[in-house]
Amino acid sequence: MENILPVAIGAGLGLIGAVFGSWFTARRQDRMWLREQKLKAGVGFNTAAGQLFDYLRETQLGDDGAGANELANRMQEARSALYLLCDSDTVDLADGLARQVWRTRPTDGRADRKADHQKTLDLLRRFTRQLRQEIARP
Repeated sequence: MENILPVAIGAGLGLIGAVFGSWFTARRQDRMWLREQKLKAGVGFNTAAGQLFDYLRETQLGDDGAGANELANRMQEARSALYLLCDSDTVDLADGLARQVWRTRPTDGRADRKADHQKTLDLLRRFTRQLRQEIARP
């Protein structure tokens, strides 16, 4: 009878340790999954926005609607994932970048359009930096 109490206490502590261990493991896996999803959405958005920007910078939108539409759909799909997964600062930068990309037109040597292109590139860099910071947060 004397040996039962220490065994029961040890078994109880072991069970509590197992429960906490599995809970911590599940939390870590959830955080890793969320980071991975943010990374996938961010890469998809960056890629589509960059490609659409390059496309619009070189071409009038009406020249080849299918190319622009495909890129815009990919950008919007990735942006929707960002809305669901990321903080409001990251989403706001993604919105600003998407709007700026849609304003892109061929430069035709015009200084104002070159300034717009530089603004777009700056927004792309800011978005990338913000997303990196968000993904790196524990």
